[in-house]
Amino acid sequence: MTKGYVKPERLLMRTHPEYSEKWVQQLIADDPSILGLGDLVLRDQERIHPRAGRLDLLLQDADTKRRYEVELQLGSTDEAHIIRTIEYWDIERKRYPQYDHCAVIVAEDITSRFLNVISLFNGTIPLIAIQMQALCIGEHVTLVFTTVMDEMSRGLVDEDEDAEAAPTDRAYWEKRATKATVSLADELLGTVRGFDPSLELKYNKFYIGLSRDGQPYNFVTFRPKKSNLNLDVKLPETEELDAKIEEAGIETLEYNKRWGNYRLRLTKELVKNRAELLRELMQLAYERRSA
Repeated sequence: MTKGYVKPERLLMRTHPEYSEKWVQQLIADDPSILGLGDLVLRDQERIHPRAGRLDLLLQDADTKRRYEVELQLGSTDEAHIIRTIEYWDIERKRYPQYDHCAVIVAEDITSRFLNVISLFNGTIPLIAIQMQALCIGEHVTLVFTTVMDEMSRGLVDEDEDAEAAPTDRAYWEKRATKATVSLADELLGTVRGFDPSLELKYNKFYIGLSRDGQPYNFVTFRPKKSNLNLDVKLPETEELDAKIEEAGIETLEYNKRWGNYRLRLTKELVKNRAELLRELMQLAYERRSA
């Protein structure tokens, strides 16, 4: 046996007296990243759907505002599990059409038969199938999530300002990102206060926005990450602005055409060394917002 290697023992949670579906649900709720679907935030847990039961988890991408309707099942997938997953997805997309929605099935065993059935829907219904395994290593138990069927590539949907304004506080963002990257929002706030001293940071669950006289005033929004800060600036896309941003060496994410946002990825060095350009962009956005 290789030195340091410990062979894991698989646990079947469906028949285990301690590790229940509620246990798995709470683990994902506490840290949605374990699913391997990206930087997701918990939107709701056991969301009630009249006449349709409870949706186990509603997750949302912190950047694109894509929503994932997640249904959990211990043991093997079955017909009822698939129907519930699609039904919850359908209810949510009709209730909140401003978002892009994706159904997610999570089960201990996704059989080849049901994988074939699920794949039939994938051309018209965005579906992801994830198989989870509980492994015992010594005195510890871990969960491994493996995507066995991914969805077809689709477009992204960004924020809806009113629906996204779920209040939180600075401590939430410092834990979710870091104190250093949250402080970059402070520096940029100082910049915009140069042309409007009444502006304040407004901490929401999916972004840090701006407020004026207690009301949202979002011509820019901030999304701190672990090592950088994403700055969204509400400006129409032009060749002139594209050239200025590229010349400044600022990394951009894809321009959000639906919401009219430039999306810039900033480091501390860029905030300091490209302060003049950032001020110009934010002031242009402010003037458009104030017009």
